[in-house]
Amino acid sequence: MKYKDYYDALGVKRDASDAEIKAAYRKLARKFHPDVSKEKDAEAHFKEIAEAYQTLKDKEKRAAYDQLGQQQPGQDFRPPPDWQQRYGDTHFSFEDIDLADLFAGMHGAGHRRSMRVAGEDYDVPVEITLQQAFHGTDVALNLSIPEFDASGRMRRVPHTVKAHIPKGATTGQRLRVPGKGGKGLNGGRDGDLYLDITLQPHPVFRVSGHDLYMDLPLAPWEAVLGASVEVPTPAGAVRLKVPPGTRAGQQFRLSGKGLPKPHDGAGNLIAMVQIAVPDHASDKEQALYRQLAEAAVFDARKRLREEAGK
Repeated sequence: MKYKDYYDALGVKRDASDAEIKAAYRKLARKFHPDVSKEKDAEAHFKEIAEAYQTLKDKEKRAAYDQLGQQQPGQDFRPPPDWQQRYGDTHFSFEDIDLADLFAGMHGAGHRRSMRVAGEDYDVPVEITLQQAFHGTDVALNLSIPEFDASGRMRRVPHTVKAHIPKGATTGQRLRVPGKGGKGLNGGRDGDLYLDITLQPHPVFRVSGHDLYMDLPLAPWEAVLGASVEVPTPAGAVRLKVPPGTRAGQQFRLSGKGLPKPHDGAGNLIAMVQIAVPDHASDKEQALYRQLAEAAVFDARKRLREEAGK
């Protein structure tokens, strides 16, 4: 979520009174409404100040917003866990706007009935599994989207929006669903819906972009002698040849075995070696380990002693 400075948008101080906030909003709204304004990017400015006002005019929302602290505008930040549930459905955009109040004293009710207002864009967090990201998936989102009623006031209306998430979607990606945001008024275009993708944690794979990372346990004898081992991937298991003398921490790259990329190709799967030892060794295994310990000339801590003495 990107931080927006609502006080700066209205040009008021953070301790401004309700009356000062309302006056600043009316002044800017009349200046930037896209039906009457000749200012550059008037519609974008109008949406920005309306969103700011919808938060700051509400005591509960303003208090919750103030608790977020002051950030740099546009800076990515993570709000409290319940923020999205309580306030995030519309990102404070145009909820309960009274157009008669907005244009009070401007051009009268006739103008209000005829003016064209574009629908608002909305961001919705969507969490998917790794397998859904690998194969692509369809989702049905139950949303409460603000719409203008016959009197020009904004009301929340339940909507089920179906959207396709293509294969290769990954955490941080923002997918646009055209025309599924807020409804426009008097011929204004409908807004868009943006899906903010997050991948659920996976018990085996760690995701970095389209690359996957995993721990690969090897038995001591597999690391010493070499082996052909089975490695899981999102597309199914593959065989990996482990060369003799493989060490803990060594990495093997399986090209193209990560997540598919949006247009072509796929990321890689990086297998990171861990040496696994049995939780309990049988009497026979312990006897064999003792024989190995007596016969081996390998000094596991030779380098440690040399480095420590420098």
